[in-house]
Amino acid sequence: MKPHTTLTVALAAGLLSSGAMAQEKVTVGEPSWPGAKIMANVIGQIIEGRLGGEVGYAPGANAVIFAAMDGGRGDIDVHPDVWLPNQASFTDEYVTQKGTVSLSSGSYEGRAGFCTPTYMAEKHNIRSIYDLATPDAQELFDSNGDGMGEIWVGASGWASTNVHKVKVRDYGIETFLEPGTEDETVFYSRLKDAVAEEKGVVFYCYKPHYVHALYDMTMIEEPPHNPDEYTIIQPSDDADWYAKSKITSGDVVKTVTVAYSSSLNERNPAAASFLAKIDMDSDALSQLTYDVVVQGGDISEVVAAWIDENSDVVDGWLGLN
Repeated sequence: MKPHTTLTVALAAGLLSSGAMAQEKVTVGEPSWPGAKIMANVIGQIIEGRLGGEVGYAPGANAVIFAAMDGGRGDIDVHPDVWLPNQASFTDEYVTQKGTVSLSSGSYEGRAGFCTPTYMAEKHNIRSIYDLATPDAQELFDSNGDGMGEIWVGASGWASTNVHKVKVRDYGIETFLEPGTEDETVFYSRLKDAVAEEKGVVFYCYKPHYVHALYDMTMIEEPPHNPDEYTIIQPSDDADWYAKSKITSGDVVKTVTVAYSSSLNERNPAAASFLAKIDMDSDALSQLTYDVVVQGGDISEVVAAWIDENSDVVDGWLGLN
């Protein structure tokens, strides 16, 4: 038995012996996006492999998972990937007001904006969002020779696509670059070709995402987020959303954390202690997403290999170092 495994079993045994209840099964929620599925698997494998617990998985939307954690009956005990402030309505209710849900002390950073390949940033000094609102950018990012550059703002139907349409207008970019909304798979096929030929391409991106492991990308700088300069109204709220929206500052930097039912403090204190300390790294999650989504790796095998290779990190989450 590995030393850290022995320590982990001892820790779990100590926690269990100090509590009145047995170590109950932990059900981890699985939201739909790849990063959340990977984080769910990381959590599940650590509880099973390092704490000797029983784990189940349950797909669900944010509202369903938070309501189940609030109930504290074990239907769903963990939300593996809570983006704040996006999901602040849930944390305000269940964490701040009711106290039925807890958040991990650790977190990773989520960012959204525009990316260009690093070769474009370095060769043509494309660093700032305002570098896209120039005749030079118009020429550099014109892939079809029609005299206008292109900028992919996301797929149709995404809420973020509407945000970045407004940004392109209000930063003055649309005079030089035409916003595109083709399907993600279509754009990423075009991105692959552009990178292979070291041609100009600029697009909506976020971190963590596998594109940062797939290619060397640079996120373009925007002014720091200012709520007074960031008004977005979605089409579902107002038919005149585009005219009424105005954005001249960057997105708020997201904090991504793990949420768990506070009832685990009694029902499974070993798991609760671990979940309180978990602290994933954004670049590590981008690489894991790449390994699963792009490389087609089995999620369980990819996660198991990462846990084995990062035992010191996991030991930190378990309070062993």
